[in-house]
Amino acid sequence: MPDPIVTENLVKVFPGDVRAVDDVSFHVREGEVFGFLGPNGAGKTTTVQVLTTLLTPSGGRAEVAGLDVRAHPDEVRRRVGLVFQESTSDDELTGRENLQLSGALYGLSPSETNRRTKDLLTRMHLDDAAERRVKTYSGGMRRRLELAAGILHSPHVLFMDEPTLGLDPQGRAGLWDYVRQLRKEMVLTVFVTTHYLDEADSMCDRIAIIDHGKIVAAGSPSELKEKIGGDLLTLVAGPDSADLTAVLQRIPGVLSVQRRDSEYRIKCRQGESLVPATVSAAASTGVALQSVSLKKPSLDEVFLEFTGREYRAEGSGPTDIDKTMRINQWRGRRR
Repeated sequence: MPDPIVTENLVKVFPGDVRAVDDVSFHVREGEVFGFLGPNGAGKTTTVQVLTTLLTPSGGRAEVAGLDVRAHPDEVRRRVGLVFQESTSDDELTGRENLQLSGALYGLSPSETNRRTKDLLTRMHLDDAAERRVKTYSGGMRRRLELAAGILHSPHVLFMDEPTLGLDPQGRAGLWDYVRQLRKEMVLTVFVTTHYLDEADSMCDRIAIIDHGKIVAAGSPSELKEKIGGDLLTLVAGPDSADLTAVLQRIPGVLSVQRRDSEYRIKCRQGESLVPATVSAAASTGVALQSVSLKKPSLDEVFLEFTGREYRAEGSGPTDIDKTMRINQWRGRRR
């Protein structure tokens, strides 16, 4: 089977020759959770909009669920689910009525819609609140309802745009538990954007980082963390101690050593195994160490390395106008 998402030299140009997406190529494998990260204005949202047929590409190729997004936009929409960052549920309808509306929009029969609605309300622990209006739901309940609506028609690919933004840690963990279950049961491919890099690290099989319209890094979380130079081992020697730089550099596995006063920052691979060797090296020169600490690379550091920006230090997300436009585009074109 072909990969459920494939882009080759994808380009999107807006008026004024603004290249929001510039020669982007990547693929997403069947059944994996693929993270798509990028600062505001990097081309992340535009790429997602092209893949979900909300925008038409200016050049290159994009296929979703085996279909070209330019040639078969309506069929692509029938094969994908989309969970927006902002709620698309009707506050005045009940949870059950919202799911029944989604089933009708996707062309499911009333009997099939009712069967799937009942199953999903139970699965998402919303059956007790099924007859309540959505305006009475908590944030976590709303997100579970959005997820149910996104998978009601059994899509091949599920797009999730900041699905846990605004939820507390318990709500975030709960939503991802549901995604894990669905992934196993439905062999579901998930394409997700998130501002929580710990989520991307723990949930995503692979990640692509986009900046200035181009993919600047891609791979599994562990592969990306390896690219920035491995672990960071920090030694603090006593005052007026002899310089340890040359001794530390000779230890196998040490990539680099930076000294600032009595502190040594050592980049290395498999830092745990090097702790005894560095302590012994210091002792052999008569230097007593005051502290030894080991820090594993994180996706925050990966993001900073490849984009020059802190991920959580971005500006605000989409404006209210952006949100309304995207929801109306999706609703209007899936009718």
